Amino acid sequence: MMVRRKTTLTFLTVLLAGCSSTPSWLGSGGGDTVLDSHQQTVAAGEEALKRAVESSEGDGNTDLDEAIEPSLKLTAENARDRLDAGKPDLEDEAEAEERDLWARLRGGFAMNHEQGDERVQQQLNWYKKHPSYIRRVVERGSRYLHYILDQTEERGLPAEYALLPVVESAFDPFAYSHGRASGLWQFIPGTGKHFGLDQSWWHDDRRDVIAATNAALTYLDQLARRFDGDPTLALAAYNSGGGTVSSAIRRNARQGKPTDYWSLSLPRETRHYVPKLIALAKIFDDPEAYGIELPALADEPYFEVVETGGQIDLAHAAELAGVDVDEIYLLNPSFNRWATRPDGPHRLLVPVANAARFRTGIAAIDPDTRVSWQSYKVRSGDNLGSISRRHGTTPAVLREVNKLNSDLIRVGQQLLIPSARDGRNAYSLSQSQRIARKQESGGRSGSGTRVEHVVKRGDTFWDIAREHGVSVRQVAAWNGMAPGDPLVPGKKLVIWSRDASAATGTAVASANRSGMVRKVGYRVRKGDSLSTIANRFAVNISDIASWNDLNTARYLQPGQSLVLYVDVRNSR
Repeated sequence: MMVRRKTTLTFLTVLLAGCSSTPSWLGSGGGDTVLDSHQQTVAAGEEALKRAVESSEGDGNTDLDEAIEPSLKLTAENARDRLDAGKPDLEDEAEAEERDLWARLRGGFAMNHEQGDERVQQQLNWYKKHPSYIRRVVERGSRYLHYILDQTEERGLPAEYALLPVVESAFDPFAYSHGRASGLWQFIPGTGKHFGLDQSWWHDDRRDVIAATNAALTYLDQLARRFDGDPTLALAAYNSGGGTVSSAIRRNARQGKPTDYWSLSLPRETRHYVPKLIALAKIFDDPEAYGIELPALADEPYFEVVETGGQIDLAHAAELAGVDVDEIYLLNPSFNRWATRPDGPHRLLVPVANAARFRTGIAAIDPDTRVSWQSYKVRSGDNLGSISRRHGTTPAVLREVNKLNSDLIRVGQQLLIPSARDGRNAYSLSQSQRIARKQESGGRSGSGTRVEHVVKRGDTFWDIAREHGVSVRQVAAWNGMAPGDPLVPGKKLVIWSRDASAATGTAVASANRSGMVRKVGYRVRKGDSLSTIANRFAVNISDIASWNDLNTARYLQPGQSLVLYVDVRNSR
C-alpha cells in the first residue's frame, strides 16, 4: 500500500533549509524554554476510553460513557443522542463518498506508515480487536475533525496530525489528566500560557477548539523545524518535551547509534506515543484491511463561528440557536461557567444548520437579557470572600464586574453578582456541575464513606489522602483536579474515606497537624533510585511519584529535583 506524500515537499524544504547550519538537536540545549522543555505531558482521555471499551459488552454505550469525562457520562441518555448526532446521514452513499472527509485525510498523509517496529503492531492488534473504539472516537471527533484537518492542510503539515487528539484525549473536549493537561490537545498550563491559551475563572482556552488547535499545530510546526523536519521527533517532543528528545539524540550520537525516533531511549509513554498515531493512520488509510468499518463523515464543516457582540448566558444562546445547551458546551468547552467570558473574544461555535437562526436571534436580543445579575446589599461582617463563596463566584470576579479597585466594601453598598438564568443545575456541562458529579463518582465502587473537607492553610493532597487512607491521585480525581493543582483555603473537597475514624471525625491529628511532617527538597544523586530514596526517607514510591508527577518506569537523572513530604520521626 502506497503512503500518501502530499506534504513531503514541505518537509524537504525545511530539511534543506536546516542543512546550512548545525542541526538544532546537536546544540547546547539553549533557546526557547518551551521547545527545550523536559516536561512530559501525560495524556488523559485515550487510555480511559480503552479501559471502557475493554470492559464493555454488546453495544456497550453505558460502559463506554465511562470514558467521556464523568461530566458527560451523567447526562447519559440525552448526551448519547447528541454525541452520536455528529455523524452525517448515510442515506446516499455515492454522494457521501464524493464529499468524504476520510478520502481527503488520506490524501494528506505524509508519514511513513510501513515502519516495522513491533510497537506499531501492538497498537494495531489492539485496535483490530476493539473496533468499537474507532467508532466512538469518530463519533466524538465528528464535531471537530473538519476544522482540524483544514488547519493542518493550511500549514502544510502531515494530515496524520489531525488524528493526534485521538491519542491525546480520544476527542473528549473536557479531558483532564493527573499531569494537569487539558482539552482535545492536552496542554499543560505553562505550555498553554506560552501559546496564548489564557485561563481564568470564566474560561480555559486550553479547551477552546479553535485556539487550542491553532496553538497545537503551531507548536508541532515549531518542533518539526527544531528537528529538521522529522515529524516523528516533533511528535515525541510534543509528548515529552524538546529537551528530552534532544538529550536522547545526543546520547545516541555519542555512542555511535542511530538518532531516529525508533532508535532513541525515551520515556515509556513517549516510546508508544508515535506508534499509536502510526497505527491509527494505517487503519484510517485502509480500514477494510483491519476489519474495521469507519462511520461515513462528510467533507463539510460541522460548525460556524458566530459573533455574539458581548457576554451571553449559554442557556440563552442555546435557545436562540435552537439547540440543546449541552451542544453549546460541546462546541465551546472552554467555558467554565454558565456564560461566555465578559472580556471576549465574543464568539460562539454553533452547528452550521443553526448558524443563521442564531445570528438573527443575537442581532435582535435585548441587551439587558444577555446575562442575569443579582443585586446584593452589603451587610455588617461581609467581605468579598464570604460573599463570593455564598454565590459561587470569586472576589476577583466581584471586583471586575463592580469596577472595584480593592477588596474594600462598605455596609449598605450595592453589588452586582453574575448568576445563571436557569439555575446552575440546568448547565450540566459547566465546570461546577462536572466537578459535582465527579465528587459523587467515588462512591460508586461501594467502598468508602463520603466526607467533605474544607481546605485549610497548609493542607496538601498528601496530608488529606493519608488521613483518609486513600491515594493522592484519588483525592485529586474525585474533585476534578490534578495532584499538582494548588489547594486554596476554603475550597470544599469530597473524599471517599477508607478510614472509619477519620470519616466520623474521631481521628487523632495526623503527623502533619502535630508538626512532624516537613516538606523537603531533594536533589537526585548518582546511583539513586525511587526505591533507595523511599527507604531513606521512610515514604512510599507511589507517593514520591504522585508528589512529583513521575513515571515510575522512567529512570531518575542525577541533579533532578524532587519534593518529599517526610515524617521527621521516621526518616534515616
